[in-house]
Amino acid sequence: MVLVRTRVLPGDLLHDSYTGIAPPNTYKLGNKLFSLKVGLVEIDGKDVKLIPLAGPYIPRVNDFVIGKIIDFDAFSWDVDINSIYTAHLPAQDVFGREFSSQTHSLTSQFKVGDMLAAKIIAFDRTKDPVLTVREHGLGKIVHGEPIKLSPSKIPRLIGKKGSMAKIIETKTKTKLIIGQNGIIVVQGPSEGIVLAARAIHLIEEKAHMPSLTNMINELLTKEV
Repeated sequence: MVLVRTRVLPGDLLHDSYTGIAPPNTYKLGNKLFSLKVGLVEIDGKDVKLIPLAGPYIPRVNDFVIGKIIDFDAFSWDVDINSIYTAHLPAQDVFGREFSSQTHSLTSQFKVGDMLAAKIIAFDRTKDPVLTVREHGLGKIVHGEPIKLSPSKIPRLIGKKGSMAKIIETKTKTKLIIGQNGIIVVQGPSEGIVLAARAIHLIEEKAHMPSLTNMINELLTKEV
């Protein structure tokens, strides 16, 4: 049997009778082989290869995310949240209980290409995430520059009690809207956005460095 590049998540069973040494990015329990990372698996008989996907975001209930409308039907919008899963925003969440596909137009609220700040209210691996925009601070983002950062490095961007994000905002005169899915929207003057983007890219490259705060301060002080 040849299985070509099937999407898998950490903990997914790849082979139930694997007798060899676990290949990279996998682990064994008995003779069962499991995925260690999000990736694409290739299986050809007894040969297993797992190709990790860089910077994946695995949705979690209550996560704050930034997404982009990519499609819609009569009852919901499809939202790209920088994940292997496409999220859904129900029309009823926006229009309320009185929503009717006969009388309400989804494009009167959100169009393809619009950016949203949203929260995940439901998700499991058997179905795609469900979003809400009904809470304070959620909804359409009307301006700003989206920048990607590996989701695992978002805590470094935020810093202890928001310290790193505050440094960037203060020195660049910008506002950062930080999604836990690795999407950041930078709002402010164009020169500030460019400088904030440089700082975010430095975090992407140097997140493992203990001197990261000093490096960010040095970068922003030099450029201001």
